[in-house]
Amino acid sequence: MKLLNQSVKYLSISILLIISVWALVFYINMLDEIKESIDEGLENYKRLIIRRVRPDSGIVPQKDFDETFFTIREISSDQAFQIRDTYIDTLMYMQDADDEEPELEPVRMLTTAFEKNGRFYELKIINSMVEEDDLIEELFRETVYLYLILIAAILVINNIVLQRLWKPFYNLLSQLKTYRLGSSKNLPEIKTRTREFNDLQHAVRTLLQHTIETYEQQKQFIGNASHELQTPLAIAMNKLELFLEKGHPEDPDMEDIIQVLQIIERLVRLNKSLLLLTKIENRQFADDQSVSISEVTAQAIQELQDVADFKEVSISVEETSGLIVHMDVSLAGIVITNLIRNAVFHNVSGGNVNIHIADNAITICNTGLSAPLDADRIFNRFHKSDTGSGGTGLGLAIVKAICNIYRFKASYFFDNGKHCFKIDFTFH
Repeated sequence: MKLLNQSVKYLSISILLIISVWALVFYINMLDEIKESIDEGLENYKRLIIRRVRPDSGIVPQKDFDETFFTIREISSDQAFQIRDTYIDTLMYMQDADDEEPELEPVRMLTTAFEKNGRFYELKIINSMVEEDDLIEELFRETVYLYLILIAAILVINNIVLQRLWKPFYNLLSQLKTYRLGSSKNLPEIKTRTREFNDLQHAVRTLLQHTIETYEQQKQFIGNASHELQTPLAIAMNKLELFLEKGHPEDPDMEDIIQVLQIIERLVRLNKSLLLLTKIENRQFADDQSVSISEVTAQAIQELQDVADFKEVSISVEETSGLIVHMDVSLAGIVITNLIRNAVFHNVSGGNVNIHIADNAITICNTGLSAPLDADRIFNRFHKSDTGSGGTGLGLAIVKAICNIYRFKASYFFDNGKHCFKIDFTFH
């Protein structure tokens, strides 16, 4: 989720909570204000009623509220002295203009007592008040309208004002996404007067400059180390080969010399594989283009055909769709060649290799060991399913490293007695 959308989400939740609390407080305060206003009116009615009845020689009892909004009944002095002005909320049957029959309506009632010519009377006065249900419903409706208006205003402000405010940040982010170490010439740069964005740009540029320096030093070290290793190894191999040519086959040391030569050849292959793996992980291959997997597969089969014939391994290709992948052509060749070479070298005499090319994936299956391999470790560096193999144990690790660069999925599974490796070229 984008930062702007997250801000809208949290603002919406915060505003909802604030408005909900505000509506509750407003409802309580408004209800208290309404009751206070009604109570002042009831107090005024009380004074008017008592003032009106005082000049009369007698008081006509009013036992119910049928015709008036007050009742008067005679009580004893003891009862009168116990009564204090009391305001309560109650319900009474009343009939409005739009009511067919009387309905219970909320009223505010004042109960008091007064004295007239030595006789005591209880006075009850009522006044209609706002129905709480209607008040809550109306307040809820107005709160929802207010919330929607605020959200709409936030969205407008977010899309117009905040997007413009955050534009330098997204511009810097876009440049970082397209920046490639070793190929991009210019560092990401934005022009803004916002201090935080300038600080971010400075931190990013400082980090990238340090990374570039480290990257160049590493490239130089890899090149120098590879060169320094290759030279003595090549000299040692040449001298051993010359010694073998000059020596006698009956010499008992010849077998040891051949073993040493094989070890040196393995060191050469290991050095090349490690160098290649390091270059891949450092993304020193950047010539991405449209690559035909079918053509790369055909080329790899042609290169390995002699080895397959020697091991009496047959290779078949089934293509259901022309598969085009955007990647470095040399890396594509390394992936396919390593998988096919792995399938041929770890096969059995008279076995077969089946290659299936589909819309977005290539699957290479081969006969071999009757038991499945460890799928969790098969792509690890220096992991070997066959300890007697003369390989470096880096072939599948190189395949995995290339797939990680392009976010392809490399997987292994065992199906019908065959070991299968699948490369899914869709992004993951």
